[in-house]
Amino acid sequence: MSIIEVNDLVREFKVNGKAEGALGLLKSLFSQEGTVKRVVDRLSFSIGEGEFVGYLGPNGAGKSTTIKMMSGVLVPSSGNIRILGLEPYKQRKEHASNIGVVFGQRTQLWWDLPLHESFRLLGAIYDIPPARYRQNIEMFTEILEMRDFLQTPVRQLSLGQRMRGDIAAALLHDPKLLFLDEPTIGLDLVAKEKIQNFLKTINEEKKITIMLTTHNMDDIEKLCSRVIFIDQGRSLYDGSMQEMTRRFGGHRYVVVETAGWEAAGWKGPRIEKEEGGRLWFRITHDDQVAGLIRELSEHLTIQNLTVSEPRIEEIIRQLYTLKEQGEEKELALA
Repeated sequence: MSIIEVNDLVREFKVNGKAEGALGLLKSLFSQEGTVKRVVDRLSFSIGEGEFVGYLGPNGAGKSTTIKMMSGVLVPSSGNIRILGLEPYKQRKEHASNIGVVFGQRTQLWWDLPLHESFRLLGAIYDIPPARYRQNIEMFTEILEMRDFLQTPVRQLSLGQRMRGDIAAALLHDPKLLFLDEPTIGLDLVAKEKIQNFLKTINEEKKITIMLTTHNMDDIEKLCSRVIFIDQGRSLYDGSMQEMTRRFGGHRYVVVETAGWEAAGWKGPRIEKEEGGRLWFRITHDDQVAGLIRELSEHLTIQNLTVSEPRIEEIIRQLYTLKEQGEEKELALA
């Protein structure tokens, strides 16, 4: 069952030229002149119930604009969106009851009120039945470890505490779909892991469909089974994480930890990276590992050895390379 259907979606903005002086600024406010910038360009995809999708792309790719159209904040220039059978900008009230939205740099909590009072107000706004409200508050408080700061005014919360509160607030009314825009930005490792574990739990247990935009590749690798990569408003890749890694990874790294490494005299495979006593060697076949270990053993003392997959940042660089080489049709078939 599809939760989201996006077809030939376009969003354009008029960009006025630079105004000179106060009179020029005044004219630009009423002028019909200016260039039209297409931020989202004939974008199409569908997302099924319970999917956890990473929505990726560089700054200015059109990610946030797409999310705003899907949440009903912006009106498409053309094309259409249907979410749970509704058109977001036309049926905003009904649509709002089906979705939760979290923007990492903004909050829906009341700044001067204790966190639990923000929850209580949101419960009244969404008209959540008392029993369901209590059940959700108890569950979110437990999993997100919020009990110690429920009585704390929002303005006094740390960034990690506030983000946990924002995610809980977005889920109080049991939405079927959750949009997340940079939910772990600026968080320390402990806070980030709490949020990642919580999102994974609600996705698996409550079957909530989640669409995540982020620059944090750790979020994508730990949480998302599917990724949609866009650039200049167009889809560059849409497929599973596993397939993306298989097609655009194609290699792994043998990571060797050693002490007293000296490059002089080394005639083996090229070292891809050297950092803090660790050496990275790129391999394309598993049978290369044994030979590499033999060569290394003759040249240095191996303290530890691991084999790792390529990081998603590297795969994304390959996607850009293919795009620049005009191989977008091949990517679209991925």
